[in-house]
Amino acid sequence: MKSILLLAAMAAFAQPPPARILVAYYSETGYTEKLAQSIGKGAASVTGVEVTVRKTTDVKDEDIPGYDGILLGTPVQWSNVATEAKHFLDRVGAALWKAKIYGDGRTAGAFCTGGAVAMGKDIARLSIISAFLTMRFTVIGGVDDQGFGTLGPGATTGPADPGLSEKELDEGRRFGERFARMTRQIRSARQ
Repeated sequence: MKSILLLAAMAAFAQPPPARILVAYYSETGYTEKLAQSIGKGAASVTGVEVTVRKTTDVKDEDIPGYDGILLGTPVQWSNVATEAKHFLDRVGAALWKAKIYGDGRTAGAFCTGGAVAMGKDIARLSIISAFLTMRFTVIGGVDDQGFGTLGPGATTGPADPGLSEKELDEGRRFGERFARMTRQIRSARQ
């Protein structure tokens, strides 16, 4: 009996710790938050990962270096990333600098919501992706329902298309799953 318990304990000890993923977001109307929750749900469906979904203001700087993957969501403001989301990117860079590490071996991605079809969603996501690439993260994009690659989920939420559609939420879930699988794979190669 003792040897069975010892073997079970050794097997549990041999298991690598889960890949830690942060889904951080800034939201004014609740739409970006809803998309973040959908992405988090998709990521959490993958075994071997631990997912935290949190407002950017609720993320502690000292926790940032402990994540293997970081996703950032923003509403589009003036065809670009929201100021609060940009401030979060600055905090990520400062936290990594303070810890004397870079994004090497870590993943990142972007998602956003905007009021109209062409209201700067691509520019907002590219701004986030550019910052993560500068910090040396491996950026993971999404895949749309037709199989084409994307910069990450983007939802149109203005008067002509209010709220988030089930299609947009499904894209978020699929992106979360893809991000979690790839983060877990990259993390295991890093060890």
